[in-house]
Amino acid sequence: MKFSFCKGLARLVATPVISLFLVAGSITSAQAVELVVVSWGGAYSASQQKAYHEPFMAENPDITIINDDSASEGVAKLRAQAEVGNITWSLVDAIAADTISLCDEGLIEEIDHDALLAPAPDGTPASEDFGEMIVSPCFIPQIVYSTTFGYRTDLVSEAPTSIADVFDLAKIPGKRSLEKKPINNLEWALIGDGVSADEVYDVLDTPEGVAQAFAKLDSIKDQTVWWTRGAQPTQLLADGEVVMASAYNGRLFSAIEEEKQPIGMMWDWQVFDIDGWVIPKGVSNRDEVVKLVRFATDTQRLADQAKYISYGPARMSSAPMVGKHATLGIDMAPHMPTDPNNAKTTLLFNYEWWADNQDDLNEQFASWIEQ
Repeated sequence: MKFSFCKGLARLVATPVISLFLVAGSITSAQAVELVVVSWGGAYSASQQKAYHEPFMAENPDITIINDDSASEGVAKLRAQAEVGNITWSLVDAIAADTISLCDEGLIEEIDHDALLAPAPDGTPASEDFGEMIVSPCFIPQIVYSTTFGYRTDLVSEAPTSIADVFDLAKIPGKRSLEKKPINNLEWALIGDGVSADEVYDVLDTPEGVAQAFAKLDSIKDQTVWWTRGAQPTQLLADGEVVMASAYNGRLFSAIEEEKQPIGMMWDWQVFDIDGWVIPKGVSNRDEVVKLVRFATDTQRLADQAKYISYGPARMSSAPMVGKHATLGIDMAPHMPTDPNNAKTTLLFNYEWWADNQDDLNEQFASWIEQ
């Protein structure tokens, strides 16, 4: 699917002082709520903490947000929680393809976006402000991000410029790091093998195309370190354990601009994706969860997140409000994956295709890893 990127406190009266404190203490205890919010950890969770969670808790002192960074295991864990009838998560950060699968399985709530979410400052309904970012009736969009490649500038004799370079051990020797799942890797393998980007999913729709992608991955398999959490590839690069790594563009931004690591970024055939919130079906403290979601996805909060990480806000009304980094003072727009200079070659993630094929290809990928 292609989408557009432009686009109260209780009042106490006439009560003795001791009783007042007892009553107030009872109210605080009764109203205290903990929300377990599941996200991806690292720089991304830090950006959410600063842009959403801290200001929300300041306005709602009776609500405490507990961060859980196991979003990479979100689908399996939500399925397990639902199976035993014990939903322990309040709100989950999920990519679009996983959302479609979870929504189809009835594990997360379908929502009325205009009823649940705040309108834009000019009154535009949320459904229009998010537009085509709403890829599922269960999906509450947050950001546009990309998965691309970082490399150690001091460990390569020449900077990689194309996806083909990822698979060229003669040109750029050394270990690579790739995410331990088929998504993105199969697409890049085919492009690196000469398949036109606009034909990738047609080719992957055939057994021969899948075999071709795995064969290309075979060429670097023994030089690949697999990562499963978003913070790992930039750490592997920082430690010099790999010379190239696929990573989320925001993580690479943090390593390059904030940590001043000797890392460069290659944007060729970055894969665009959307990330957002989902509400587990059967969640406890639903009113408080909805209150948090409405707060965290308003126009200002989504723009605020871009002060801390280079992900584009999913609301059209937020984009003009993106300014400078909160501490570095640099303009953030040129660091966004959607910046024209960075988006010369981009692959638009096909949510529906992966929703239909992910379980089967996950099995094939796991078997291939063990071979």
